[in-house]
Amino acid sequence: MHYRNREVEQVRQIAYDCDVLVIGGGIVGLSTAYAITRAAPGTRVTVLEKEAGPARHQTGRNSGVIHSGIYYRPGSLKARYAVEGAAEMVKFCAEYGIAHAVTGKLIVATEREELPRLHALVQRGRENGIPVRELGAAQIAEYEPEVRGLAAIHVGSTGICDFVAVARQLGEASGAEIRYGADVLRIDRRASLGVAVRTGDGAVLRARVLVNCAGLHCDEVARLTGDDPGVRIVPFRGEYYALRRSELVRGLVYPVPDPAFPFLGVHLTRGIDSEVHIGPNAVPALAREGYGWRVVRPRELGATVAWPGTWRIARRHWRYGAGELRRSVSKGAFTEAVRRLLPAVRADDLVPAPAGVRAQAVLRDGTLVDDFLIREGARAVHVLNAPSPAATASLPIGREVARRALAVLGRE
Repeated sequence: MHYRNREVEQVRQIAYDCDVLVIGGGIVGLSTAYAITRAAPGTRVTVLEKEAGPARHQTGRNSGVIHSGIYYRPGSLKARYAVEGAAEMVKFCAEYGIAHAVTGKLIVATEREELPRLHALVQRGRENGIPVRELGAAQIAEYEPEVRGLAAIHVGSTGICDFVAVARQLGEASGAEIRYGADVLRIDRRASLGVAVRTGDGAVLRARVLVNCAGLHCDEVARLTGDDPGVRIVPFRGEYYALRRSELVRGLVYPVPDPAFPFLGVHLTRGIDSEVHIGPNAVPALAREGYGWRVVRPRELGATVAWPGTWRIARRHWRYGAGELRRSVSKGAFTEAVRRLLPAVRADDLVPAPAGVRAQAVLRDGTLVDDFLIREGARAVHVLNAPSPAATASLPIGREVARRALAVLGRE
């Protein structure tokens, strides 16, 4: 009893800079800050972001699609949060005047062997409560005159928005202190007291609870905290092209995905800026922020190569990976992949566009983590797998992480 009283007295004497310290200024980190201050007004939240502004990585380098949730296993966090999050995202954008549109999308089967998978998606969509319309080959032209396929489904709840603007608004509406250019170098965690974080500029911040939303670096931040994440982030670069003849595509067109992979395949997306982007493929990145083949960071690459799961992925999926690499180095091969959906496209229609990198968590046995993964340590909450559709699902993800962080505060 006396020991517990001493701990309480120590906590009272510490000059905390904030109650909750969030590492990562992407859409998930900023949504978490927003959710905390909404659920518990007066809670002091600080967000550390190493870049000069918000949403510079996964949030700001995706296709801008508000996903319906049709792809994800019923009952999974991805399914639940994507369906909830899509509706909430549309409302959030409308409330704050952020550019968005509910456009619907087509998922198109171009080969006979894809038809059973397409029908399975119809069933999955219905189980997840998503409106789906089945289309024959002739009906595809009602939505996309230039797209060809054997059959398709139309998913009406899919949309597009400006996720960078959403992230910025979440940060402003949260009332949190957001420190940009704050690279985390060291974390000292004391289970009975809290955490102290040293940043690259020499500042030290003390908080009662740490929330790790560091995306591409989340496993490293977990280890800095003293927790074993049990996974390694293996970065996959997604390369995009812009379509010079944008009139060829009216909206959003996707292939039927391979259920063995968490990637959706090369798709056509008319964004909120009216440009049509084509991609992404999925190739290994040579750095956590390896947005091109020339970006190589030996320490990060070495850590990826040393993880047993990396080699097991390579052995298990080398044929798939070889195809992705071929499309990365050959514009002609990439064009051929696009022509399966859009026969009229030519190689000179494709203009290189900025790439993104997916922070994919991989288990030691080579399993690609296929759901959102949130784990807790002493005075810490770690978001360890939040790739697509995390932007769509960011509001419910933020609430769940906030709930866990506030529970820690409530136990003091």
